[in-house]
Amino acid sequence: MTRAQRSSPRRILSPLQDFLHDEAAGGIALVVAAVVAVVWANSAFSDAYGTFWHHELTLGWGQAAITEDLQHWVNDGLMAIFFFVVGLEIKRELVVGELRDPRAAALPAIGAVGGVVVPALIFLALASGPERAGWGIPMATDIAFAVGVLALLGKRVPAGAKLLLLTAAIVDDIIAIAVIAIFYTDSVSFAWLAGAVAGLVAVVLLRRLGVHAIWPYVLVGVVVWVCTLESGVHATIAGVALGLLTPTGQVGGRDVLHTLEHRLHPVTAFVVVPLFALANAGVDFRGGLLGQAMGASLTWAIALGLVVGKVVGISAAVWLCVRTGSGRLPEGVRALHVLGVAAVAGIGFTVSLFIAELAYADAALVATAKVGIFTGSLLAAVIGVAVMLLAGRGQRATDATDTSGSTTSESTSAGGLGDPGSPGTRGTGNPGGDGAGSGRAHR
Repeated sequence: MTRAQRSSPRRILSPLQDFLHDEAAGGIALVVAAVVAVVWANSAFSDAYGTFWHHELTLGWGQAAITEDLQHWVNDGLMAIFFFVVGLEIKRELVVGELRDPRAAALPAIGAVGGVVVPALIFLALASGPERAGWGIPMATDIAFAVGVLALLGKRVPAGAKLLLLTAAIVDDIIAIAVIAIFYTDSVSFAWLAGAVAGLVAVVLLRRLGVHAIWPYVLVGVVVWVCTLESGVHATIAGVALGLLTPTGQVGGRDVLHTLEHRLHPVTAFVVVPLFALANAGVDFRGGLLGQAMGASLTWAIALGLVVGKVVGISAAVWLCVRTGSGRLPEGVRALHVLGVAAVAGIGFTVSLFIAELAYADAALVATAKVGIFTGSLLAAVIGVAVMLLAGRGQRATDATDTSGSTTSESTSAGGLGDPGSPGTRGTGNPGGDGAGSGRAHR
């Protein structure tokens, strides 16, 4: 085997390991930001929370100026960077990752589809009236939170289970992005949309012309973002499209995709997503909101969609995939691990909050939806951890039994091949031996 062949798997695994490490650590930053937001919104300074995030900021000059409040600059602007990184991750998985092998990708992809359809159906069955507009809320999986939860369990979770969760979550992201683009766009200006498409074509042309400098792509990317924002399609879709157009492999002597992902992923994990949580997770539970929300059908439509929908949808889809031979479980992954991954996938924090803001214009419905997201995500995390601990305990018991059986078998084999005159063996030199010697030798 050549050095290049030996290093190829390492080149593929290194970005994945970096990704998992950043997501696990970023999950902690996300939790801290969410807690700060909730405490701030329920403190004596709660008015300042709303005032700060609704403070307007204008960027640009004259007709080219864009005015948004700080919350929308985070949701429409900074989150475009987050979705750009998501686009990079999807491109990497499609080209050099798990999704490049149709058979290996089939199981997590089918599982992800089940984990999207069943939660949406549960939501629609429980919600009513204007609430039903939020059917996309329980579809999403928060990769940072979910990977962070598994990271807390350390070696109790096999690498295959983490890979299953990561791959399924990426397919989940693809579906969520399509849902946002198609179903959560109010009206579309085709002139601005044509401008965004022209910008994407310009990116392709720059690549064909061999332009390796970063700044022309950044300028065109800003134009694509502005055109997408003005078109009525959510601006974050521009980030995904630009990420998918990023080339893989060596360009101008460097791996552009890996470089961008390596540099931007920590920014999104430790700055963008925590800022998003800080701007959107601040729900004031005082004044009876929590009690009202717990009695609202919307809360439980979201919570049960995230918890029951993900567990049933992903587990059933994976079971069906394995039974029909359409896919195979990763090495070391058992049925309980699949249940644990399905439960953890019910942590739908970031994208669920994002869709809730898009789905409802009524602030009361948004607040109730956030309570449902908090409730469902917390339950999903607790159930997922419990199932994974149970799976790890069962795996250790199985390994211990296998080791014991293997040692006994080796002792017996050693006795059978031993000196015919040895006591306690089954050799012909000890016709009276009853085999108990092998048991004593093992003890």
